[in-house]
Amino acid sequence: MPPRRGPDNRPPPGPSTRINEAIRGDKVRLIDADGSISLRQALERAVDQDLDLVEIAPDAQPPVCRIMDYGKWRYDQEQKAKQARKHQSTITIKEIKFRPKIDPHDYATKKGHVERFLKARDKVKVTIMFRGREVMHAERGERILDQLADELKELAIVESKPNLDGRNMIMMLAPIKQMPSKQSPVRGDDGSAPEAAPEPPVDTPAPVAAEADAPTTE
Repeated sequence: MPPRRGPDNRPPPGPSTRINEAIRGDKVRLIDADGSISLRQALERAVDQDLDLVEIAPDAQPPVCRIMDYGKWRYDQEQKAKQARKHQSTITIKEIKFRPKIDPHDYATKKGHVERFLKARDKVKVTIMFRGREVMHAERGERILDQLADELKELAIVESKPNLDGRNMIMMLAPIKQMPSKQSPVRGDDGSAPEAAPEPPVDTPAPVAAEADAPTTE
């Protein structure tokens, strides 16, 4: 068999795909051909077209093959998989733990962490940890969670409300799908701000002439 397009330095095909001389069997069914032909004839046709003979249905009897540019086909498949991974959304859950008697400074610090996670499009599991008899006053932890949710309402929605689970109270925050954005004013080609639209004229009623005193008749 004459060599096709010089040395084949491509990586070997996957275990489920056989091409060219790696195909086994005496006959194959070639797509776009009538009936089955010998493997040698199929390889000769592929060489004549400077393409590859690719086995696409190895379990068929005889195996089904297609003549194509295997390198280009494989590249297209890799690009499609790459685009699919690029658009695939990965959900990450972060966890921040509070204490029911947290001081204002620590609260502000942890709130900043929650805000940063939400802006990074991560979900946040907020946990209030109770110790000892603190669990008897679970309303304190609920107030902290409600306050946090209210202060971050422009960034997050409450996916699951505060729920007491053993000695922990848990609330789940999820980032809002469309973050609010400040729209910058549209500027002209020279970078100047657009002129304000003139206000519509206000119709001023014409002054009404004073009526003359009607003559009196005696």
